[in-house]
Amino acid sequence: MSYEVKSLNEECGVFGIWGHTEASKVTYFGLHALQHRGQEGAGIVSNDEGILKGYRNLGLLTDVFSSSETLTNLSGRAAIGHVRYATSGTGEVNNIQPFLFKFFDGDFALAHNGNLINAKTLRHEVESEGGIFHSNSDTEILMHLIRRSEKETFKEKLKEALTQVKGGFAYLLLTADGMYAALDPNAFRPLAIGQMKSGAYVVASETCALDTVGAHFLRDVLPGELIVINDDGMKIETYTEETQYSICAMEYIYFARPDSNIKGVNVHSARKNMGKKLAEEHPVVADMVIGVPNSSLSAASGFAEESGIPYEMGLVKNQYVARTFIQPTQELREEGVRMKLSAVRGVVKDKRIILVDDSIVRGTTCRRIVKLLKDAGAKEVHVRISAPPLKYPCFYGIDIQTKKELIAATLSNEEIREQIEATSLEFLSEEGLIQSIGLNLDAPYSGLCMAYFNGDYPTELYDYQQNLSN
Repeated sequence: MSYEVKSLNEECGVFGIWGHTEASKVTYFGLHALQHRGQEGAGIVSNDEGILKGYRNLGLLTDVFSSSETLTNLSGRAAIGHVRYATSGTGEVNNIQPFLFKFFDGDFALAHNGNLINAKTLRHEVESEGGIFHSNSDTEILMHLIRRSEKETFKEKLKEALTQVKGGFAYLLLTADGMYAALDPNAFRPLAIGQMKSGAYVVASETCALDTVGAHFLRDVLPGELIVINDDGMKIETYTEETQYSICAMEYIYFARPDSNIKGVNVHSARKNMGKKLAEEHPVVADMVIGVPNSSLSAASGFAEESGIPYEMGLVKNQYVARTFIQPTQELREEGVRMKLSAVRGVVKDKRIILVDDSIVRGTTCRRIVKLLKDAGAKEVHVRISAPPLKYPCFYGIDIQTKKELIAATLSNEEIREQIEATSLEFLSEEGLIQSIGLNLDAPYSGLCMAYFNGDYPTELYDYQQNLSN
């Protein structure tokens, strides 16, 4: 994916398994399939006959677990794991998950995908009562809420805590005698359940991770559900009845792997439909269609198929270049575009190009890609974006939280076109996006969160209300 150079990032991915003799190794492979969701750090906590032990560190999964001994030490029949890209908290080992908490009455581990929109308020409440935080991640808040609950059982304490946190969250928790999976009341972030031939249950952020470990898909975790998995099997419960589907549209557009299914919709198929609809809404005379590797290739193929204009490989991605988001300045990040992408001069020279991409954030990356093509001899570059313009910040787990980071928040289409120096520029309509994904759930926007495009947030914004004006 090209997200490093765009600075549009998902927070993380979670994976858990219960009932497998090689639980930590299966978790490793599951997390490997989710590496696109987070590349800042990784960790695994295992349960070995009721004893929880974990390892976490900064870096890619393969770097963190470069020694086979590290995984071997995480023995046991259950484990949860996490890959992280920060939206909340900073890049320190203390913020890498899963968090492992040790208490006199029992230990538990916690992994989280998403962003809490009332974290600041809750943290202030907890600290004013004497609570101490060991990280600046909003994930740790759930532990404090569980600990201060006066309910009798861990499950009841967890349910009460889940009603207090607001925003986007997919949680995995591991205790001595069970694994718990919980999804927010809007299902902003995906979470799927599978089962292996051995009978072991698997929970993962995306179905591609289930496929990687050979697990059969059972069901998605539904909004407001708490799934309890232990040696007695799987039990489905709820912690709230106030639910409404608002699945993050950007999961389909950009974040999820194309071989994943979210709520029964294949991501590649949805993206291809977006490309077809884009060609239908904004046709243009040209010689070829090319996509920005890798997340835009599905949409580009759909555009080519619908328009009848040949699809060509006009851009090649260098898969082995360093991750550009770790560079210290925006200028250096932008220079990473040239390291990451190359225009194929023999293909694009003297041609009228339709360049399909999935989003424009700041516009700097798109401008550099247009320039790459023109420098390689392209006669015209018509940019087509397979999503509506990103005009509003996201507070549910994507690292764009102010309007000033979004070029479409302040500039018109024509002004953006001038900035990126394209021959023409058009975006997919909101209705076109909804139709392309085709969820058709009984909820606003057919069950999608479209707030990035129209500012219609499915929840109150709590601590982030003031960010709307920034």
